[in-house]
Parts: sequence; C-alpha cells; structure tokens
Amino acid sequence: LEEADFARHSSALVACSSVLSAEEIYLDKMSTSKREPKLYVPGAILGYQRGLRTQNNHVSLIKIKGVDSKDDTDFYLGKKIAYITKGTDNKFRVNWGKVCRAHGSMGVVRCRFSRDLPPQSIGGKVRVMLYPSRV
Repeated sequence: LEEADFARHSSALVACSSVLSAEEIYLDKMSTSKREPKLYVPGAILGYQRGLRTQNNHVSLIKIKGVDSKDDTDFYLGKKIAYITKGTDNKFRVNWGKVCRAHGSMGVVRCRFSRDLPPQSIGGKVRVMLYPSRV
C-alpha cells in the first residue's frame, strides 16, 4: 500500500517539477531579454490648421496613435514632437515641435514646430516624445 502511494506521489512530483522548470525557463527568458523603455508614441500629420478659405501654416494637426478623445489629449499637452527627415548628405534632420492644445473631440492635437512643416510632410509620421513630464 505504501509503495503504490509513493509511486503515485512521485509521478505527481515529477509532473510538478516539469511545470516549475518550464516556468523557471520562462521567467529566466523574461529577465534576460532587456526591453528598452518606451520613449515615444507614433503620430500622423493630418495637415495645417485652416478655415474654409485660409490655412495657418504655423500650426500643424497631429493624430496620436491610441488617443481617441479630447480627455486623452490632456496627457500629451506640452510634450515634444519630432519630425525626422533624411538630408542630402544622408544625415538625419529633426524638426522639433510642441503639443499646444486639443483640436476637436476626436483626439487630434495642434502643434507648433520650430520651422513650419513642409507640405510634403502631410500624411507622414512624427514621434510624440513622452517628455517633458507634467506628473
């Protein structure tokens, strides 16, 4: 009777130890793979602030990924924005801007850049940096 119980318990212990070893391997992989911190959120350039017959080239409209309401835009107010292009000398050039305020109720924001964005940038990508922090 004792040998049967021991055999049953030992098989259960072996099964548990294989599960634990699999978990240990998973945790070991998670600890060894270094994930870099998230520094920016992607965004898309929609165009310039405009009226029916006029457009204001100083203010660009940006749609931030994952932001779908006016309340969500509050976190991004004051954050830096980078529009990255490649120059003729194969160097990356960055035009820096800042999120000024919300535009409408669908998560679009108004941004001002140090140099106005060129017209060919419309539809392009920007990086909305997660700094400076207002927390």
